[in-house]
Amino acid sequence: MNKWESMEETDVLRVELEVLKRQHRDLDEAIDALHARGSADMLTLKRLKKQKLALKDQIFRLEDRIFPDIIA
Repeated sequence: MNKWESMEETDVLRVELEVLKRQHRDLDEAIDALHARGSADMLTLKRLKKQKLALKDQIFRLEDRIFPDIIA
């Protein structure tokens, strides 16, 4: 049995969530760095921002799976 098979589904989702959050922060830092240099290619910035939004959507979906809203 490998490492992933012994982990609970929620644990795997939490690991995946952390990876996505790190990627989101990395993109944020890359966007900030391009702005700071002042030589930002607008097409590159647009692509990075689009990737960042896609990651944010994935993060929200995973958070909903891990922490479902329970209406009482």
